[in-house]
Amino acid sequence: MKGILKESFPVSVQRYHAMDEEGMVFGRPDQIELDLIVKDGEVIIAEIKLSISKGDVVAFIRKVEFYTKKEGRTVTRKLLISPMIDSSAKEFAESAGIEVYGYPEEVNLQELEN
Repeated sequence: MKGILKESFPVSVQRYHAMDEEGMVFGRPDQIELDLIVKDGEVIIAEIKLSISKGDVVAFIRKVEFYTKKEGRTVTRKLLISPMIDSSAKEFAESAGIEVYGYPEEVNLQELEN
């Protein structure tokens, strides 16, 4: 996805790494990793996984909250991409304002140009 985005759109794709000393995400200190897409100061967080359960959605929400708190930045869009997502996990994610896609090609990349 990084290659497609960087070649086709004026965005910066970054891998974010930070230590969660307080255990905000997993209940104990651990390394947090996120994929960031940044355009004109707007931050989009995307996660691609083979499969997604409700627990994965909860972890993603906590990662986004951790990033927002630690970096003091607002996240414009949150994307979960997976060919296998439990229907209840999809409903839960969407109710939390997370966009859910079955494949990377389904993401409307044209929105990044605006």
